[in-house]
Amino acid sequence: MTDKNVIQGTGTFRDGLIAPKKDERYKTEDVTQTKGREFEDFFLKRELLMGIFEKGFEKPSPVQEEAIPIILQNRNVLARAKNGTGKTAAYIIPCLEKTDTSKNHIQVLILIPTRELALQTSAIVKEIGKHMEPPLQCMVTTGGTSLKDDIMRLYNTVHMIVATPGRILDLASKKVADLSKCRTIIMDEADKLLSPEFQPVLEQIIGLCDPNHQICLFSATFPVTVKTFCQKFVEQPYSINLMDELTLRGITQFYAYVEERQKVHCLNTLFSKLEINQSIIFCNSVNRVELLAKKITELGYSCYYIHAKMQQSNRNRVFHEFRNGATRHLVTSDLFTRGIDIQSVNVVINFDFPKNSETYLHRIGRSGRFGHLGLSVNLITANDKDSIRRVEKELGTEIRPIPANIDRSLYVG
Repeated sequence: MTDKNVIQGTGTFRDGLIAPKKDERYKTEDVTQTKGREFEDFFLKRELLMGIFEKGFEKPSPVQEEAIPIILQNRNVLARAKNGTGKTAAYIIPCLEKTDTSKNHIQVLILIPTRELALQTSAIVKEIGKHMEPPLQCMVTTGGTSLKDDIMRLYNTVHMIVATPGRILDLASKKVADLSKCRTIIMDEADKLLSPEFQPVLEQIIGLCDPNHQICLFSATFPVTVKTFCQKFVEQPYSINLMDELTLRGITQFYAYVEERQKVHCLNTLFSKLEINQSIIFCNSVNRVELLAKKITELGYSCYYIHAKMQQSNRNRVFHEFRNGATRHLVTSDLFTRGIDIQSVNVVINFDFPKNSETYLHRIGRSGRFGHLGLSVNLITANDKDSIRRVEKELGTEIRPIPANIDRSLYVG
């Protein structure tokens, strides 16, 4: 008896594969407004098309349509695209296509600012590249994990490394990770990577790679630091800008004016009134994350928390359990805001309003992933009035007062 989900008789690379579950949810135009290309149009190797199909990617999103062919031409790329529009796969797919797994040296370096995002990215690399022959060897290395294990791993073949900057520089300067033949450098969340503390580290890393390399930067925002870096290190980049409007379409934004002491009560009301699939709740400090998580649990709701001062193993566990749906609510600090892709999050609550518009953009991009619908609710005190107006002005968006009843079609797929 054959599994009814196994595809047969198409005469294509799909035969023998298990059909992925179709995503029937409504999608917004920023991921559907494409030129109508197929992944096959990029002349990718069969094994890669198999992985893309099994991952559930039906057609390339706009950023993928733009970036894949250019990265395959070994050109430098500067891609500005919103969170949740498929930008991770936009660089992973061409990197896998260019990787020759019969060679036993590091060919691609993907630099990522946070450990959680590095783990998620390497998991996607492995999923899409799982059919490659000889097998693809992708290694993730971040601070906070065993250096000894990483050194042992590098005695064996590694084709692709996903890393945080400090750790890969440590391994490369110890001559354990040999980057001298690495010709593709990807910088995801480039605005965060090029913060003052990381920039000198990145310059050193680039100096250790093959002189004949390409650099591809991906980010939702491009501050001055990125522009300065590009002038120095990224020669004649091909520019991709899909940021016609900064905030994600499909996310409805509300605010509620409350006094500080009423915030928990207000949150309780939101929990009872909203149809939350999963929610992420942001606080501005580590202490407030832990205190709020405790209060939410006392109210009788299942809730986890995650912040930068937790041990790495605990952060990994919480992250994976939340992603697998073990709990509905996650309280966090800004550690969590960059690129983390949890498709089932449909509500983001700013328990504390963020300090700037860039953080706001990255936070609310947690809901409405890949063009689905989402809701953002901001709890605002008198002290936040100026901040919220500034965010609206800088992002060219509208944050409206919360109505007594929120139309479920705005955020329930």
